[in-house]
Amino acid sequence: MSLDNRVTIKDIAKVTHLSVATVSRILHKKGQHSSQTVKRVTDTANKMGYVRNTSAADLVNQKSRIVAVIVSNTKSNFSEHIIDAIESKAALDDLNVFILHAGNQDEQSQIKAIRTVIERAVMGIILVSLELDDTVLSILHGTSIPSICLSTSVKNAAIPFVTSDNYQMGYAATELMIKKGHTKIAMAGIPTAGSINQRIKGYLQCMENHHLNVDPEWIQYGTCTYADGEKAWQAYSKKREITCVICASDLTAVSMLNAITESGLKVPDDVSLLSFDGTEMVDMVRPRITSISQSFYDMGLAGIKFLTDGTPVQKNYLPFKVIERDSTRALK
Repeated sequence: MSLDNRVTIKDIAKVTHLSVATVSRILHKKGQHSSQTVKRVTDTANKMGYVRNTSAADLVNQKSRIVAVIVSNTKSNFSEHIIDAIESKAALDDLNVFILHAGNQDEQSQIKAIRTVIERAVMGIILVSLELDDTVLSILHGTSIPSICLSTSVKNAAIPFVTSDNYQMGYAATELMIKKGHTKIAMAGIPTAGSINQRIKGYLQCMENHHLNVDPEWIQYGTCTYADGEKAWQAYSKKREITCVICASDLTAVSMLNAITESGLKVPDDVSLLSFDGTEMVDMVRPRITSISQSFYDMGLAGIKFLTDGTPVQKNYLPFKVIERDSTRALK
């Protein structure tokens, strides 16, 4: 499906071999129709990704005071900082915030969430840490409601986004540890696909630029969760050669720290540890975890200001910081 096309009632009528009027009445729940015909129309509409847009008139009249936020249901802790910024700015502007969850790279749950907010006549949609496929992007692109993605990039900038540069973060994390003398550096918990996977590309490029080999087993994929740290350490401990692990998130890093400690080793004496995100969690454990810290609150502000103040955004990569704490050390 092209990003410039939106599924219409005419499209559904053509596929179902029914009149436009019949399809329209069924989708708007008007009139009497056989259950078989209703099922035929609704199943086709769902399959084609049709979204009923009841909000257009309200948006023209600027009646809506609701901002919809659709958040990834992946268990993480950084999104709360994005939401804090959105809610703070919304409160100042006397707006309401409506929060839903959807699966990352889960087309059906994302479409369901988008349908829900569109039918509530929202003034704008903010999507947090969700990888969107062409079908979902097409639906968003085809509505009259402005939308923006945060903490992820969007292919061809089909809709505006604000995030950190995952490639550069992966490169910077690896470069930091190489400068400390590490040559056997692992990466744990990064998803196999999506914009976040660019962190692995940055890691691999940095290793190559320094003429360092990478054992495929050093890369343990995941979904940035706590469980990923434990799982990755089980793989690393079978052939203990790495001296450093770069973790996909603070949650993954805390899990890795616990697993390493429980195995009888110490961070950073035996293994150095570094994480992406840099939320308050990295200061809650001992040793405190070195991080590539992202500006999540600023992401949230950029997203809500795009909707409320008309602040122009197409693609915006916010700066990140390398903050060294106690979990990394230089090799002698």
